[in-house]
Amino acid sequence: MSFIQPDGENTFSELLATRFDIHLGATLVGIVSLLLLIAWDKTVLKKIPVPAPLVVVLLGIGAVMLLEPRTELWSIGVSHLVQVPTSDGLGGLFRSLPNPDLSAMLTSGVMLAAITIAIVATLETLLNLEAVDKLDHQQRVSPPNRELVAQGAGNIVAGFLGGLPMTSVIVRSSVNIAAGGQTRLSCFIHGVFLLTTVAFFPWLLNRIPLSCLAAILMYTGFKLAGPATFKKMWVAGKQQFMPFVLTVIAIIATDLLIGILIGMVIAVGFILYGNMRRPLSQVVERHVGGDLTRVKLANQVTFLNKASLMETLHQVPGDTHLVLDATETTHIDPDIIDLISDF
Repeated sequence: MSFIQPDGENTFSELLATRFDIHLGATLVGIVSLLLLIAWDKTVLKKIPVPAPLVVVLLGIGAVMLLEPRTELWSIGVSHLVQVPTSDGLGGLFRSLPNPDLSAMLTSGVMLAAITIAIVATLETLLNLEAVDKLDHQQRVSPPNRELVAQGAGNIVAGFLGGLPMTSVIVRSSVNIAAGGQTRLSCFIHGVFLLTTVAFFPWLLNRIPLSCLAAILMYTGFKLAGPATFKKMWVAGKQQFMPFVLTVIAIIATDLLIGILIGMVIAVGFILYGNMRRPLSQVVERHVGGDLTRVKLANQVTFLNKASLMETLHQVPGDTHLVLDATETTHIDPDIIDLISDF
């Protein structure tokens, strides 16, 4: 949730503090699951028409049953398994849901939490939509407004039912695409499967080892943001690489919301800096009738570029033809128009 934990440890010191606290059974399942996921993409196993994460989960359940009679070091206990509340069918599931206290709806604490969750969920969904569109083999573009309206409506209903807010998640979406999902129906079917298993088969979900799910998350995350992604951002230049790396560091050192907000501020800073430094390009063309100086304006020319443009215009030699090229410019501030007119 955040870098500093309530017990005083942080994300990295906790790893060192628990270096000897290793459960052999859970560790074995996690390592085997991770190796299987890697092998699935690299070998003939990828030709099997079954999603690799599903196979990993099923094998994880089998491993729990196999290791159950073993010693405590190998037997995977409840603390290392998924824990879904058990209920007597769909009716029992709805009866077990907590009733929301509507009198607390307009309190400052609830309002602040609601706004925070709305911002985080919106940002995460928009980022996820962009990532999923890049993964789509048909290169379609998802409508963000419809996605956010659906998510907001769903979260309102979930809240009145006593449920938690939901958001679009890249892990689920990418696994869905890898499994062959191509339309919105795959998302609906996914929801039906979740509801069905939680209502009628919670005992089966409670046999899934957490280390098995951790392996799926690690492998999916590595594929989405592996060394190739960092290399791509590095090749794109400092303007792309620095905000990217600083945002990653900010998220790790704080939490998701604060990290993304810091990343947005850094990105805006780089954009403003880039606009101030490179609002235009200047080329001198040699012609028979004399030299021609072509000043090509940027896509956005704002008041931030005024000083740079003024300096460039006054440095143009007096015995040359001057062309101000704004063919690719979509916006020019009135201040810039006045500056050009005065010149």
